[in-house]
Amino acid sequence: MNATTEKRIALISVHGDPAIEIGKEEAGGQNVYVRQVGEALGRLGWKVDMFTRQVSAAQEKIVQHSENCRTIRLTAGPVEFVPRDDLFGYLPEFIDHFLAFQRENGITYQLIHTNYWLSSWVGMQLKKIQGSKQVHTYHSLGAVKYNTIEVIPAIATKRLAVEKEVLETAETIVATSPQEKQHMRSLVSTKGKIDIIPCGTDIQQFGSVDRQAARAKLGIDPEAKVVLYVGRFDPRKGIETVVRAVGGSKLRDSQKLQLIIGGGSTPGNSDGIERDRIEGIINELGMNDITTLPGRLCQTILPTYYAAADVCVVPSHYEPFGLVAIEAMASGTPVVASDVGGLQFTVVPEETGLLAPPQDVEAFREAIDRILINPQWRDELGKGARERVIRKFSWDGVASDLSELYTQLLEQPVAKSLVETLEQTLEKPAVPPAVESPKAAALLS
Repeated sequence: MNATTEKRIALISVHGDPAIEIGKEEAGGQNVYVRQVGEALGRLGWKVDMFTRQVSAAQEKIVQHSENCRTIRLTAGPVEFVPRDDLFGYLPEFIDHFLAFQRENGITYQLIHTNYWLSSWVGMQLKKIQGSKQVHTYHSLGAVKYNTIEVIPAIATKRLAVEKEVLETAETIVATSPQEKQHMRSLVSTKGKIDIIPCGTDIQQFGSVDRQAARAKLGIDPEAKVVLYVGRFDPRKGIETVVRAVGGSKLRDSQKLQLIIGGGSTPGNSDGIERDRIEGIINELGMNDITTLPGRLCQTILPTYYAAADVCVVPSHYEPFGLVAIEAMASGTPVVASDVGGLQFTVVPEETGLLAPPQDVEAFREAIDRILINPQWRDELGKGARERVIRKFSWDGVASDLSELYTQLLEQPVAKSLVETLEQTLEKPAVPPAVESPKAAALLS
């Protein structure tokens, strides 16, 4: 195939490095999504380049995940961790290095799939510069997020404007649930094309161990009633809700009740304040004897924790999708989740788990207790949960749907600007990024 017809795609995830270890700073569902989609597309024959921002001089510039899939780290601002709300000003430099990479490798990406609003801005500029077609996944919506937090960041106005523009200009937006699509239409714009393709999970990895084997490995009493939370320490994740719900459980005194709060990065990072606050609540409720905080759970041990639990709780104030829910469900563990966003799509009440209003401690307590009190029903819910994930949420299925979407877009006529850029790319020598910075910087104005 020549450069204009090869099945090649760039996935852009500026702040979410798909090659980083999950659970570290700024590593969560978005990183998993980009990495798993990239590798699954590679298995389908796509040449997949995943672009992200380098945050350490020790990081490799290029990480080869498989024959067809690699992560490429570009310099944008200082080579250190920068919070996502402070990254926008460095995006022109990211574009400079992206264009330089294309020139140096004789590539022009006809199709770019951007992830999160920062990357969407990059994708929109590349669309203007070289006619690339853009697919975008939000991962979270500013219009929803800013309704759930008290302190609105200075970047909020820019984010909301960018999220509206990309919905109205991209070839298509990939919503991960009908609920997310509804939010886009009601809160962002009635214009633009939206396709619904859910997130996925590894149905071989999750579900590979049974409950008793998992408990034996983790040293958990076979008769214990285990409630699990997995995720970042972030106020919006609602950890306080599950702590207080378990603290008020009717089973607390008469049963071997255990709460495991898995996740978090290393001391000193941005989630440390919330972890300290949660530990204060655990102390206040006298729950130290029944609560374990094992820290970040790597991907090799995470399936064991899911399998060991009687119920996994996802108490987020909002989730556009919620990967933790389907990871737990794939492991045969029922889920109690907030009745919001994509969790309304992944969790089927009374069939795979239960839903409760966000931040409603009593509702969560009642839902958790209902499952813990009835082991037979717990097992039925767990079986239904795994069956639902196998049917709807495998990564290979997600990649197949995306591949079909990408192919349709690539078959549409190529913009004249892209044809011209392809010709210029093959003729034009590489220009140091610094030479082009003023041009890209003008995009900020």
